[in-house]
Amino acid sequence: MSLNSNMVPLGTPAPDFTLPDLEGVERSLADFDAPALLVVFACNHCPYVKHIEQAFGSFAAGQADLDVVAICSNDAENYPDDAPAGLAEQIARAAWTFPYLVDESQEVARAYKAACTPDFFLYGPDRTLAYRGAFDGSTPGNGVAVTGEYLAAAVESVRKGEPVPEPHYPSTGCGIKWRD
Repeated sequence: MSLNSNMVPLGTPAPDFTLPDLEGVERSLADFDAPALLVVFACNHCPYVKHIEQAFGSFAAGQADLDVVAICSNDAENYPDDAPAGLAEQIARAAWTFPYLVDESQEVARAYKAACTPDFFLYGPDRTLAYRGAFDGSTPGNGVAVTGEYLAAAVESVRKGEPVPEPHYPSTGCGIKWRD
């Protein structure tokens, strides 16, 4: 069943985190110091993430002054494709060059109020929320091309020091697989 992202209030500070990447190296919010930070909640098995993963990888690789970090918060016990081995396969398949962190406790997803995969949170230099929502208007089967236009426009506004114009369209994806 698909869900829409929570539309967290703009201006909300980025919640702090310390999570391991796929090599076990701990990464924290403070490790990311580019003028803009994009936190995306993602996973390997979701068709909504798979639908955009190649374009998102290309988008992220072309952003010199944007730090990108992906976080997988899904219950890997019940969804083994979202365990670190599956995430490593996704990195290779999608040519992702940014850190992919594992939120085994699911506390970080709860702190960000993440609801689905993919779920995008863009923060400005002060690490307050400037954009939350969709990559673009494309979802699996809707016939809309994957362009990344919503996120690209948001990043450009942040680069200019301007607010991201509303409306922000919620991301649609698989619900995060919470533990019972």
